[in-house]
Amino acid sequence: MKRITSITFLLTLLSVTPILAQIENPDFMQSIGKIYVVVASIVATFIGIVLFLIFIERRLSKLENQINDK
Repeated sequence: MKRITSITFLLTLLSVTPILAQIENPDFMQSIGKIYVVVASIVATFIGIVLFLIFIERRLSKLENQINDK
């Protein structure tokens, strides 16, 4: 069973390699304009994480102040 899985994996890898080799332009994503979508999604995710961390920091500061007051 392990041998069949290995053979299947190798055949799949060999069949995908020629398809990847057909892409002649190394800046494929940029040439079709999709790179901007990728950059925008990364920036949006980063901004969301930063805003979440700021929100958590404010809540934590309020809790620390409540503990110190008591």
